[in-house]
Amino acid sequence: MARTKDTNRRVCSFCGRPESDVPLIITGLNGYICSDCVKAAQEIVEVHMGTGNDPEKQHEDFDMKGLPRPAEIKAYLDQYVIGQDDAKRYLAVSVYNHYKRLAQQKDDDGVEIEKSNIIMVGSTGTGKTLMARTIAKLLKVPFTIVDATVFTEAGYVGEDVESILSRLLQVADFDLEQTQRGIVFIDEIDKIARKSDNPSITRDVSGEGVQQGLLKLLEGSVVNVPPKGGRKHPDQDYIHVDTRNILFICGGAFDGIEKKIAQRMNTHVVGYNSVQNVRHMDKGNLMKYILPQDLKSFGLIPEIIGRLPVLTYLNPLDRTALRSILTEPKNSLVKQQIKLFEMDGIKLRFDDDALEYMVDKAVEYKLGARGLRSIMESVMMDLQYEAPTGKQKDITVTRDYARQQLEKSLPAEAMQ
Repeated sequence: MARTKDTNRRVCSFCGRPESDVPLIITGLNGYICSDCVKAAQEIVEVHMGTGNDPEKQHEDFDMKGLPRPAEIKAYLDQYVIGQDDAKRYLAVSVYNHYKRLAQQKDDDGVEIEKSNIIMVGSTGTGKTLMARTIAKLLKVPFTIVDATVFTEAGYVGEDVESILSRLLQVADFDLEQTQRGIVFIDEIDKIARKSDNPSITRDVSGEGVQQGLLKLLEGSVVNVPPKGGRKHPDQDYIHVDTRNILFICGGAFDGIEKKIAQRMNTHVVGYNSVQNVRHMDKGNLMKYILPQDLKSFGLIPEIIGRLPVLTYLNPLDRTALRSILTEPKNSLVKQQIKLFEMDGIKLRFDDDALEYMVDKAVEYKLGARGLRSIMESVMMDLQYEAPTGKQKDITVTRDYARQQLEKSLPAEAMQ
């Protein structure tokens, strides 16, 4: 029997550690086994029987049947997001390729599909976050959206970059295998841009240092993740998450990057052709000419840009797109308002002139779909307050009413 000279002290018959060094020790007929050795033995049996998480078999149980194809993913996005066809195509193809990568079988040709992380650039209110939230409903893998503005370097007030994986673990109900196949959307990626070309001027704890921390996640490595999120400390247990098969999608407004694009395009064309090129430039949408070097000029470090090989842009919303956003998507602003009043037994209508007026104001504010929502809330606030207790069961919003409500909520000079 595995005992030391002290007959009251039991040791594990497999690893030799005493009872005081292990969480639990189990007594057998002729020996002892500790809880750590039980776990190790279980993993060995599972791998041998084909039921464990053998890294050589990690793709075999991912079934491609029934998964949406790129055209189907885009068609689904079209129901909720107006326009932005290029960005939808990039997103649909990248997500579908992620599925194919998970389903790839081990073979002898040595071809291994590399993941293609995405970065989407577009001004505020153009639909970056909406596309991420919409596609999350369709996916067959864990998906989470995180905000880059909360991240700081380790040791400073804020969150470590590893908390991204904590949230993905929570979405996957702490299933490690599912977590390692997930998709993460990092919003406001432009907010961690380097604040100066010379990082030694001042300590930038939420800029370049966070980008350095993101490198290992984007590239693919085994990361120690606190199971409940928050800061790391020496005494806590960690979950080891392999990020090689996690797809990262980044989005940011990159406010002011148009100036970087314009400078590059004016600098790099010389002679008679430069006049022709400038003439053919779409000055209202310089974002379509964006290149990786523009992101570098804005403040992203080259290593981050290299790990985000798919770069796409979102068009600014013109008047036609804003008008469509009001009524066409499944969860359009007008449909939401009609639903809210319907729950109180009230039939709500909008005159076309009223909708055109709201679109005109949204174009003036230049805040995209978010500006349109703010205008809608300002116009409907009094009705939402009074209608539930009133007797009127049929309400029509007119242009004059919309104008009166906006004049009440905004200063007179803003209405000029």
